[in-house]
Amino acid sequence: MDDTAERSADRQDWRVLVVDDEPDLVEVVCGAVRYEGWQARGETTGLAAVRAAAHWRPDAVVLDMMLPDLDGMEVLRRIHAERPEVRVLFLTARDAVEDRIAGIAAGGDDYVTKPFSLAEVVVRLRGLLRRAAPPGAAGQPPAHALVLGDLVLDERAREVTRAGEVVDLSPTEYALLAHLMHHPRQVLSKAQILDAVWSYDFGGQAHVVELYISYLRKKLDAGRTPMIHTVRGAGYLIKAAP
Repeated sequence: MDDTAERSADRQDWRVLVVDDEPDLVEVVCGAVRYEGWQARGETTGLAAVRAAAHWRPDAVVLDMMLPDLDGMEVLRRIHAERPEVRVLFLTARDAVEDRIAGIAAGGDDYVTKPFSLAEVVVRLRGLLRRAAPPGAAGQPPAHALVLGDLVLDERAREVTRAGEVVDLSPTEYALLAHLMHHPRQVLSKAQILDAVWSYDFGGQAHVVELYISYLRKKLDAGRTPMIHTVRGAGYLIKAAP
């Protein structure tokens, strides 16, 4: 067995979201996940699962095909729209070949049919997690981080560092920086930033962008070569310091 794969599968910070409309089953599977040393969270509806995936940011999801509000395919679609890297193991009572093929074709990574053994679920999860991005080498940013020069934004840990020093940001400052870093060296207008970070039009109150840009500059650029730049009459951009 590959040593790197073994280490990645044994990480203590793997997060597994378990989704099924049977609370007892959720509890049992979560218990098995925790026994492996991983973190677990359970939900019993599709909408709750989508919200949990957005905020808790799991590495893998154990997902029932049949849920009371959204079916598993729709839950998968919504999760992957935001986080395409999440691995998905379907739980299904259906054993028809076409149903299994549909689940994999929709973006699922694997499946088990009910009734199943907990050992099988754990083995299949371990296989999925081995294929997930392994942690970065010592001294290197993790594979899932956004990196721009000496600025690193770890989207899983929600941690920002510059030149190795942690930068403490509010949730809105973090969201603004993440949006800028997803578009390096690209001029973003105030309207574009408002729409992406605040998700609605402030109705002429675009000065809120100026305010939060100033907050970011104080925390990121103070005493350092600036990374956030104003393009007069156009907007803002972020680029690596020379």
